[in-house]
Amino acid sequence: MTDLETRTAGRTGAPGPSGALRRAAPALLGYAAVRALGLLALALWSAARDKSAYPLLTARWDSLWYTRVAELGYGYEVRLPNGDVHSNLAFFPLLPWLERLGAAVSPLSYADAGFVVSLLASLAAAWGIFAVADHVYGARAGVCAVLLWAVLPVGIVQSMAYSESLFTALAAWSLYAVLTGRWVTAGTLAALAGLTRPVGLAVTAAVWVAVLTAFARSRSGGDPDGAPGARHLLGMLLAPLGAAGYVLWVGHRTGKGPLGYLDVQAGWRNGFDGGAAFARFVAGKFTSFPGALAGVGLVIGVALLVWLYVVCVRQRQPPPLLVYAGLVTVLALCASSYFGSKPRLLLPAFPLLFPLALGLARLRTARATLLVCAVAAASAVYGAFWLNGSGPP
Repeated sequence: MTDLETRTAGRTGAPGPSGALRRAAPALLGYAAVRALGLLALALWSAARDKSAYPLLTARWDSLWYTRVAELGYGYEVRLPNGDVHSNLAFFPLLPWLERLGAAVSPLSYADAGFVVSLLASLAAAWGIFAVADHVYGARAGVCAVLLWAVLPVGIVQSMAYSESLFTALAAWSLYAVLTGRWVTAGTLAALAGLTRPVGLAVTAAVWVAVLTAFARSRSGGDPDGAPGARHLLGMLLAPLGAAGYVLWVGHRTGKGPLGYLDVQAGWRNGFDGGAAFARFVAGKFTSFPGALAGVGLVIGVALLVWLYVVCVRQRQPPPLLVYAGLVTVLALCASSYFGSKPRLLLPAFPLLFPLALGLARLRTARATLLVCAVAAASAVYGAFWLNGSGPP
């Protein structure tokens, strides 16, 4: 076994809920402080432009589509002059369900409920990221991983009525359940993640890889816990039910069979083309001088993602994390439309931050704190500028 595998296998128990919360408290407090700074910057920037920050968080782009699903159900669509059909069937149902529940049990509107869900889910996601990083690398690296996730340039999306925070929370805790051998929990959370976003299949793949690895080790005699049993199989069977169930329901609803959801996505000019459209988009940036600078930035960004993934492999991250992060990254980069969405689509790929978290954890506390504060300030300003401008489509 590698040193990493030895450390992971050696953590046989887990603290109770109160102990786990105390252990995660520095990460959660740091995360809340960064997000509060981002929201403050957004409020001040918006006020300077005589705008309200709240509608930017709850009533633009995808937020509107989710609230329409919560209010009106499925079946709403917009037909564009070019013939494209934007159907709300493209949006998975868990967030709208929670918005409807929040509005039913409180005086909140659907948009308000979506905002509350995102705030709570972002904290749950931060806790889940800490739990995974702490389990693999230790508490200091866990705190650093959470702070790095918080200060991402598009971190403001974590506070929007979007599904990224909810999905990341479910994915992170499913991966933690995998790492700690809670197979039924892992499968259940993976199924819920599959009801949240199409990329839920990445969580399912992580669960399946973990179970298949456990079977392979048991056959070779290398699994100290013995042969996998019914819980492994149940977790494996539960994992794909959310995504598969919704996709099949859409196919039935549209009358186009199991591939009906792909037709819905095609109406949005969205699909998987192996990155060809994105490559053409980047290449097109080099046709003019100002655009060339953006093109260079995009190339550097993609190169950084590839480098981080290679480092994750070299550091021997557990296979479920590698599979999950790899699939999230590939699906984000290789989608054929809405290139401005790619940064936020990469938000759930938090294991890519672990190499940077380890580097940050090795710094002296004062130096690491100063660095995080500087990046948090820059992220807050960028988020306020971005959301008051083009924002996340």
